[in-house]
Amino acid sequence: MEAKVIWKSNMSFIGSSDSGFVMPLGTSPEVGGNNDGFRPMELIAIGIAGCTAMDVISILKKKRQEVTSFEVLVHAERATEHPKVFTHLTIEYVIGGKDLSKEAVNRAVELSETKYCPAQSMFKQITPMDLKITYLE
Repeated sequence: MEAKVIWKSNMSFIGSSDSGFVMPLGTSPEVGGNNDGFRPMELIAIGIAGCTAMDVISILKKKRQEVTSFEVLVHAERATEHPKVFTHLTIEYVIGGKDLSKEAVNRAVELSETKYCPAQSMFKQITPMDLKITYLE
């Protein structure tokens, strides 16, 4: 995989990768930005959420679970001093569906964590991580 970021002006950039999609990156005016794009650390958190979300939905479809709503939240705590790394992550799966098997959902989350999601696998090696599943009624 190849990825790149092209500087536009001030602290504004355009990111792209092999898929061909582009995404604005920016920062707040307090640090010289125009508040015109994602912050890089936001993209890392979104990447973790997206990676595990795709795994879980794929597994649940194979298990013929009828999911009607699903979101993955990444609650990221960061160091107060530079480089302001993530110090703790809580990944919360919020799921609703018709006659969902909690066993199937738990197993899908477990498989994503232990086998399929490279983003989660990388980050759990360096940052404490908790998983939480919230079922919607």
